Amino acid sequence: MVPFLMTLIIILVGVIFFQYRVQKSKSENLYYTYEKLQDIVEKQTGEKLLVFTDDAQLQKLLVAINLLLEAKQRTQADYLKVEISMRKMLANVSHDLKTPLTVVLGYMEILHTDHTLSEEERRALLTKVQTKTNEVIELIHKFFDLAKLESGDKEIELTRINMNEMCMQNILAFYDLLIAKGFSVHIEIPENQYYALGNVEVLSRVLNNLISNAITYGDDGKTLGITLRSDEKYIYIDIWDKGKGISESHIDKVFERMYTLEDSRNRLYQGSGLGLTITKRLVEALDGEIHLFSRPYEKTIFTIMLKRIQF
Repeated sequence: MVPFLMTLIIILVGVIFFQYRVQKSKSENLYYTYEKLQDIVEKQTGEKLLVFTDDAQLQKLLVAINLLLEAKQRTQADYLKVEISMRKMLANVSHDLKTPLTVVLGYMEILHTDHTLSEEERRALLTKVQTKTNEVIELIHKFFDLAKLESGDKEIELTRINMNEMCMQNILAFYDLLIAKGFSVHIEIPENQYYALGNVEVLSRVLNNLISNAITYGDDGKTLGITLRSDEKYIYIDIWDKGKGISESHIDKVFERMYTLEDSRNRLYQGSGLGLTITKRLVEALDGEIHLFSRPYEKTIFTIMLKRIQF
């Protein structure tokens, strides 16, 4: 009987010791998890929690915590990206507003102080003042448009649109200008009627922006085209040119706020850097997508993708 009791006591002691070790290990893992998590949060590092354990419940907790850390890090990265973008935008806004306003003030000073100006010279200066003032007003309108689009305040009603008519009307609006500039114009619009979900006013603005952009930056190639195509689910509109294009390093950035190519700040290619950003937001407001492909002096294509309506 005594040997049996001794054996039982030893087994119980072993079980208690094992449970103690398991509990201690769990406590150590939880304490390490707490300390590591606090360190990650305080130092804002991109680390993940890594704990070697056989505890299934603790493993699930670690997975959940790591998912939360990843979400937090993505949010922080997005915030930093937006903050950098906003700083850049404010700097460029200051530049883009200051430059024409400084010119306007210069012209006004000449008009006020130079009494030797002829009537013709005064009219010429006033015309320049009006031109620069309109540039400022247009830029301010772009800022307001972008702000409304990104805040969701701009309501856009989606209806059925005949894409054949939409594409033809918009390219024809530029046809005389294109011919005058010596462009070769290629229009590929099928006889079959295609319909998409969109908004006439918004889509017209998108197409006008892209065609204007192609005229400005594709001038070297003297070729511009519009292609309408489709598959079972989507309608695609390609606006393309054969100009200097956009290098691969710039393609992912052209839709960012205030992003401009290096030469877009000179007199020939002057721009606010908001045109393509607004275009992208407008396409997204139509529940569509816009993509860019470019091989300099071969082909640069902006593709709009909208949901097709079948009839």
